[in-house]
Amino acid sequence: MPLALPAAFSDTAVSRVTLVNAVANGLIVVTGGAVRLTGSGLGCPTWPRCTDTSLVATPELAGHGYIEFGNRMLTFVLTAAAIATVVVVFRSARRDLRPLAVLSFLGIPAQALLGGITVLTHLNPWIVAAHFLVSMVLVAVATTLWLRSREPGVGSPLLRRPFVLLVAGIAAVTGAVLVLGTVVTGSGPHSGDLDKKNGITTVGRTGFDPEAVSQLHADVVFLLIGLTIALLVALHATDSPERVRRAARDLLVVELAQGLVGFVQYFTGLPIVLVLVHMLGAVLITAFAARLMWSVRGPSSELPLDAPAQPAAVAR
Repeated sequence: MPLALPAAFSDTAVSRVTLVNAVANGLIVVTGGAVRLTGSGLGCPTWPRCTDTSLVATPELAGHGYIEFGNRMLTFVLTAAAIATVVVVFRSARRDLRPLAVLSFLGIPAQALLGGITVLTHLNPWIVAAHFLVSMVLVAVATTLWLRSREPGVGSPLLRRPFVLLVAGIAAVTGAVLVLGTVVTGSGPHSGDLDKKNGITTVGRTGFDPEAVSQLHADVVFLLIGLTIALLVALHATDSPERVRRAARDLLVVELAQGLVGFVQYFTGLPIVLVLVHMLGAVLITAFAARLMWSVRGPSSELPLDAPAQPAAVAR
């Protein structure tokens, strides 16, 4: 007999499943970074098969093949989380979450296709960059979906327009930081594949001067940190809602930690461990920036900004 699904999933179930989906979207970025940093980007030299004659990694491909194939298999874990998210959202009372759930799911085949193009183009740095940036979009979507699932719905803005615009500016600069980070990566030594005999990369680079693009990347990071500090000071000066102040504060902490890791890795010759930590930091910055964007609107039960005070109930 077919398994009977519950008539409707509870808010708790929706929140838990969307959290798993958000974590899965972040973890696959980190594992993908491990593939690149170990020089296993072409461990499986073709797509969708691992080789021309095998769907899976073969002993001839050695460790690099198993690392790349293992990361490909994690896509199925992510797909399962995305499907579960769609199911629980559509079988719950939260109709407002459906667009985000569908978008989170549709990103999986888009990423799989980009991953295939990445392999077929021999790890073209611009395709690799697009692959990473789409992952960042999915992290932001999944984070927002989880955060919204924990409240009854999206209400009115909790901040006045200048603050909302500043938050939007921080989100835009965060996107610019991520884009420039991919250019730095595409110009540096960690291409994702190495000549196994002499350790020299066999993959094309962007052609930009790594030092110049690294400086530009750092400049935009300073701009991001400055904007976040300005927002945090203004929020405290105007006694703004605690949820927004907390979101801005936490984003600033992550930005400072990420900046520190970036400087250390640059001046220590880009050691693999630190580069991987830096990739995790990119995931966290994306998630915390999404949280800041989410925080500026209260739950649907919140009164809109400047709403007249409600009269107190008259005692009978």
